[in-house]
Amino acid sequence: MENILPIQLQEVVFASSDTAISKQISKLEKTGKIRKIAPRIYTSNFTDTDEVIIKRNIFTILGKLYPGSLLSHRSALEFKPTSEGHIFVTYTYTKKIELPGITIRFLEGMFPIEGDNPFSGELFVSQQERALLENLQSSRQIGPTSKTITLPEIENKLEQIVQSKGEEGLNQFRDKARIIAEKTGMQSEFEKLNKLISALLTTQPSKILTSPLAVARALGNPYDKSRVELFEKLFIELKQNEFKNCSDKNLEITAFRNFSFFEAYFSNYIEGTIFEIEEAKSIIQTETPIPNRDEDSHDILGTYKLVSNKREMSVTPANHDELLHILQYRHKVLLSARTSKKPGEFKDKNNRAGETHFVDHTLVRGTIIKGFDYYQALSEPFSKAAYIMFMISEIHPFLDGNGRIARVMMNAELVKAEQTRIIIPTVYRDDYLGALRRLTRNQDPTVYIRMLQRAQDFSATILGDNMETIEKHLELSNAFKEHDEAKLKIIQ
Repeated sequence: MENILPIQLQEVVFASSDTAISKQISKLEKTGKIRKIAPRIYTSNFTDTDEVIIKRNIFTILGKLYPGSLLSHRSALEFKPTSEGHIFVTYTYTKKIELPGITIRFLEGMFPIEGDNPFSGELFVSQQERALLENLQSSRQIGPTSKTITLPEIENKLEQIVQSKGEEGLNQFRDKARIIAEKTGMQSEFEKLNKLISALLTTQPSKILTSPLAVARALGNPYDKSRVELFEKLFIELKQNEFKNCSDKNLEITAFRNFSFFEAYFSNYIEGTIFEIEEAKSIIQTETPIPNRDEDSHDILGTYKLVSNKREMSVTPANHDELLHILQYRHKVLLSARTSKKPGEFKDKNNRAGETHFVDHTLVRGTIIKGFDYYQALSEPFSKAAYIMFMISEIHPFLDGNGRIARVMMNAELVKAEQTRIIIPTVYRDDYLGALRRLTRNQDPTVYIRMLQRAQDFSATILGDNMETIEKHLELSNAFKEHDEAKLKIIQ
């Protein structure tokens, strides 16, 4: 669509073979209303630099001055100049043109074909299949002056297709690329693409793959890249800080189990499994469900069976296989009565909480395995506890019980190191969930870490020798109240 603004109001003005327009441009230049910034290019902007103006309007420039040109190779995937200012365009000749801040690299090749997308004016952009074939061409240069992205980056693009469209979608992509290769003479590039896709789908050996993400897919453990990057941010924050020693005062068996009762009670309350204290005591003491609440009763009982067993809670994973095993058998105990939730099995469909979509069910195992690398590199008990709790919560590997199993895994780290376990009381529920959301959505681990530190400071004030004494202490701390009724008090 032609720009209908008066010339003097257009940021970028182009020289014209039309005599009337040419005279108007000349007059505007002489009167200082526009200025020339490159051959055949003028601007009415006297504030920004030539480089900024050219970069902002580069696609308009290409579509106007080089009609029928095709944004191609890496530029068709990145839609911006490289860090060195190079942009790649398929045209009728091979040539390099320098503009302020931009080097246009024209590459002789076939004009747009069916499926290539109109972009700006008479500029087109290579469709995705054609762009990946172009990026598999040989390049004499490397880095930001190369017309192609790296092989690991290509593999990651293919992995993204699998994640969004499944294996069937990737096979359809391959079929379309084969047709385009015939039209454009890129048969040899298609052979490279075909080998990569075959390796990714494990129909051929995966030794040719170089991207960690693609290799993981080929080995049967594809993972959620964005979640692993988030885990890395939490890991770095934890690794860069020192955390105080918070010795457990409830090591004696009665005190340990009394503390465990309230740990199980509050962990279930957070998830909406609500009982009166006396009801919860009755369930645990008699191992008998409350009438008409069989599943809820077993949730309390299953959680207590785990967290009150000191030997079990001293078990932590030494490798990712052990982590997968521990998660599954603990979940089986936790949700033993909820057969519809497949206790002990990783989810077979996706789940969400509000606007938060958790890890795709096909990527659960791989994301746990990949996330374990950061867990293994941590040494302080609090760091390991904070990390593994968030990792399991964020992956949400099961259909139900994810929050409870995440907190069980967190406290197992602390029990093994004889550190104070962390209870999240009812009054602190919103602080807890808000900190989790902030880390998920804003990638800010500091609030999450501070939240857990305060929860541990509170938990350290609970002395488990006597159940009635604990209950009175919790009442004074506002632990049983809702978040809008009071604030958590830490009473030494």
